[in-house]
Amino acid sequence: MGIPLVEFNNVSFRYNEQSSWALKNCSFIIEKDEWIAIIGHNGSGKSTIAKLMNGLLFPSEGEILINGVELTHETVWDIRRDIGMVFQNPDNQFVGATVQDDIAFGMENRGMERELMIERIESSLQAVEMTEYRLIEPHRLSGGQKQRIAIAGILAVSPSLLILDEATVMLDPRGRSEIMSTVAELRVAESLSLITITHDLNEVAQADKVIVLNQGEIWKVTEPRQLFTEKVTLKNMGLDIPFITALVDELKKRKIEIENEPLNDKELLEELWTLHLKT
Repeated sequence: MGIPLVEFNNVSFRYNEQSSWALKNCSFIIEKDEWIAIIGHNGSGKSTIAKLMNGLLFPSEGEILINGVELTHETVWDIRRDIGMVFQNPDNQFVGATVQDDIAFGMENRGMERELMIERIESSLQAVEMTEYRLIEPHRLSGGQKQRIAIAGILAVSPSLLILDEATVMLDPRGRSEIMSTVAELRVAESLSLITITHDLNEVAQADKVIVLNQGEIWKVTEPRQLFTEKVTLKNMGLDIPFITALVDELKKRKIEIENEPLNDKELLEELWTLHLKT
């Protein structure tokens, strides 16, 4: 067992007394240095979990612990210092007239010294490969560039946990791939714990574990490779299986037997090459 970073203990939530439960009796532990993907159909409770982690909402029942501290109205501001969150639409997070002004905003709120702020602006822009855009107005950037700047703004305040709440949903496939590759690299370089919340199963292959939500409840906590064997159930839950998984199914229908469940194109090529050597 690793060190618990986020703990949900029998957490339920509803937005008002007349509404149905958005989350029902959810319990799970996310450890430090883990990459966890939280997936589910629209309305399954994914974004509610993200907002609960960051103290934008508080449980109707149960408790949430962050680094061993219970999330309450009294502790929320200290807890948020360790959590960075990137939402679907980066325009909702921009407040500065230029890219560097926007990145500086969070650090100014924390009272960081000017010299440190200058250093952090430079290092965070380098991390997301956006250094040459520092004086550009954020609204002039493409969708993928905006998300990179949103991530840079979070990195500048050095959180221990980064949450991406459907952060690639507005991007085209190439933009999604680029952002997820950047995040995977940053996770290692910055020693970040990472939570990606999505309905796109193509984004979860690199995660350590996957939490699957269905109608506000936890259906399963598992590893990506095992999850992708649950094709029929995932489709019934309204989730599209990854392209590689669908391709393997088609190959099997044509009597091309793949022994292991590939997570990406590289693993599929290795499986096909191994099969070729055996024939």
